[in-house]
Amino acid sequence: MNIKEILDNFSLFDDWEDRYRYLIDLGGRLPPMAEALKTEQSKVRGCMSQVWMVLGWDNSNRLTFIADSDAQIVKGLIAILNAIFESKTAKEIESVDIEDIFGKLGLDQHLSPNRRNGFFAMVERIRSFTADCR
Repeated sequence: MNIKEILDNFSLFDDWEDRYRYLIDLGGRLPPMAEALKTEQSKVRGCMSQVWMVLGWDNSNRLTFIADSDAQIVKGLIAILNAIFESKTAKEIESVDIEDIFGKLGLDQHLSPNRRNGFFAMVERIRSFTADCR
């Protein structure tokens, strides 16, 4: 699923209860992350929940992305980030206006400050990884 589809689907829901359920559903669709990958090195700092993220590059220099959390809402946020960044080049990742997407989804108004901080900690992890690999 890509971010445009997620944005379109979010707009179909009238209230935030339904959007939260959809967010949780998105997180439930993530591929499982092997327990062996859930290490201190893969842990994302700045998240209230436990979040692990492993990033890499495929043979075409496109981002590979696997992540997991112990919180269902955060898994949904991971699914959104996956839709935004997975299979993108470093240059494409650099040009993503994440604040705009965050606002279009309405997350800027409906996530707690702690969840927002966690979301942007994950974004920073992706951006740092991308910058380090350029």
